[in-house]
Amino acid sequence: MSYVDAVRGRRRCLLRDCVTTRLENVPPVRPFRWSRGERHFPGWYWSASTGRHVGFESWLERDRLLLMDFDPGVTGIASQPFWLHWHDGERERRHAPDYFVRHADGSAAVVDVRADERIKPADAEAFEATRMACAQAGWGFERVGVPEAVLLANVRWLSRYRHPRCLRRPAADRLREVFTTPGPLLGGADAAGDRLATLPSLFHLLWLRELSAEGLSAELLGPRTVVRAAGGGAR
Repeated sequence: MSYVDAVRGRRRCLLRDCVTTRLENVPPVRPFRWSRGERHFPGWYWSASTGRHVGFESWLERDRLLLMDFDPGVTGIASQPFWLHWHDGERERRHAPDYFVRHADGSAAVVDVRADERIKPADAEAFEATRMACAQAGWGFERVGVPEAVLLANVRWLSRYRHPRCLRRPAADRLREVFTTPGPLLGGADAAGDRLATLPSLFHLLWLRELSAEGLSAELLGPRTVVRAAGGGAR
């Protein structure tokens, strides 16, 4: 495999010699390009988990990046972290997985993003080669597709309030107290003070998982969504 060291530049090594490398901190191995008329949509997303921008090359990759950032168990994310090199019996092949993810328990996973209907035979071969390499390295591997629509819509909304500037301490403390007893989202925001001041903090606490909302995967967040204190899910 090969990756880019921020100090020493591009490096190539055997997989077993790269297992302990902090790949969640490396820059992408290839650039994200914007060209007029192209159908893909690359960009940069500010991750609350890392405090840095992480690249994506499509809306689907961006959506999956949102969900990873929302996961309290994720502490590091790098996009296009390395090239995996192998020989398929006929020719040299290489593949750059979409993401490398570090979890709070120290474990790592590689994530490829591709919708089910867009997986071609060459893609399937690359994903399988990546899965086998990850197994040898002791990393997890997952190929993910289109996420569940309602959950994604809710996480998109909460992501607008992911930045720490949305947390106002007096309001947050009142919200934590109010929602020790489960209650409706808007009623709790009003009980904690002026909703214009409390709602940004409420959505930030939901993003952090300090508060939890019922049915996040089943229905869109609304005034009557039941919110409660989450019990240990915060990061």
